[in-house]
Amino acid sequence: MASRLLAFFKTGPDRHPPETDPQVVSREYARRRRSVFWSVTLGYAMFYVARINFSVVKKPLLDEGILSATEMGLIGSAMLVVYAVGKLFNGFLSDRANIRRFMSMALLLAAVVNLIVGSVTWFWAFLVLWALNGWFQSVGSAPSVVSLSQWFSSRELGTRYGIWSISHSIGEGATFAITATVVSALGWRWGFWGPGILCTVAAFVLLRTLADRPQCYGLPSVADFRNDHPAPRPPDAAPGRTSLVRMQLEILRNPAIWALGLAGATMSATRYGINNWGILYLQEVKGYSMTQAGSILAAYPVAAMAGAALSGIVSDRFFNARRNVPALAMGLMVTMTLLYLWLVPTRSVWVDALVLGVFGFNMGGLLTYLGGLMAVDLSPKRVAGAAMGVIGVFAYLGAAIQDTVTGWLVDRGRVVVEGVSHYDFNPVMGFWVGCSVLSILLTLTVWRARPQE
Repeated sequence: MASRLLAFFKTGPDRHPPETDPQVVSREYARRRRSVFWSVTLGYAMFYVARINFSVVKKPLLDEGILSATEMGLIGSAMLVVYAVGKLFNGFLSDRANIRRFMSMALLLAAVVNLIVGSVTWFWAFLVLWALNGWFQSVGSAPSVVSLSQWFSSRELGTRYGIWSISHSIGEGATFAITATVVSALGWRWGFWGPGILCTVAAFVLLRTLADRPQCYGLPSVADFRNDHPAPRPPDAAPGRTSLVRMQLEILRNPAIWALGLAGATMSATRYGINNWGILYLQEVKGYSMTQAGSILAAYPVAAMAGAALSGIVSDRFFNARRNVPALAMGLMVTMTLLYLWLVPTRSVWVDALVLGVFGFNMGGLLTYLGGLMAVDLSPKRVAGAAMGVIGVFAYLGAAIQDTVTGWLVDRGRVVVEGVSHYDFNPVMGFWVGCSVLSILLTLTVWRARPQE
């Protein structure tokens, strides 16, 4: 049974004889590259719709006494721990997978979990099901990057990766704005049922529009197609199963990858702090309604789309594919906007939306760099999935620790006044700012690291 399952998800064999007519090759490449690019970009956004939705329903769950902040922190951490482990495992697996089947089936299973979660109220059911969702969610990013690496050459990858990174923001923005409105109108259960239905449809679309490796369709590798070849391999590193395993293990021995992983972990703590608790923060500290808070927070992922899309283009064209300088600048801006939200108590919809927009723009770029692109730059393209997996396990362990710590700090700062609970977010904001500063310092340690061709 296991062998059949692995065979189903395994990448197909090269087609022989391959297509040799240049016009046919060019036309087929153009069609499939376009389909693959938009499929991984919009498809990965759907993974976020089925994951970030939990942050929208936190206030209703607190108000109805279904879950406490500590319990919600544990649920979020359970999902992120499983997600982190799954990112590592599935990242390595993605280098061998048929991306079309692998990614679309994972999204379908995440949708099914959401449909079930909307029907439960017991803490342990939430915990187990949301952790299971974490495993299916972990399939999303590495296959996307592997697919981009298979269909776009080295000189194109930074730009394409940056544009693909807007998928995070598309999913987050849709969740904060649309899901919040749905929950306000129909109740917290539709915060899970709505995304479950939407992602079920999206999974079947991906099954038709994604693609396996170019060679499976009789096409040349993208390096041959674009005449964009990496440096020659050493004689003992000929392609094959053994050399692939060896290259993947080299990822684990690279200290720059570890430093980037730790920088990504602390960056993710800040990012998921706002993602998972930002709506509650705006409701409790600023006094906004759920719909207002969701609309204000939506400025963050909308701006993050621009930051993510421009990050790869800017670093490719103006910094010769060196990501360190823009990563440092964006890290500093993320810290400054967090300090403003924390230390300036004024309440203004437009000002708060603007500040979160600036935060989002810079976090979008920072996520592109620390979330994988810098690690992919330092790794052989054949093992892009492994590099993404290593970075992912660090990033989401950091996010998982954040969720537990934040939930505990929120409950610790709870004060009941005339039967109404109020929450002190000052310790929480201090924690998030500290993580942002630490991420900057860790990123500086790889300042001189050089990318591989």
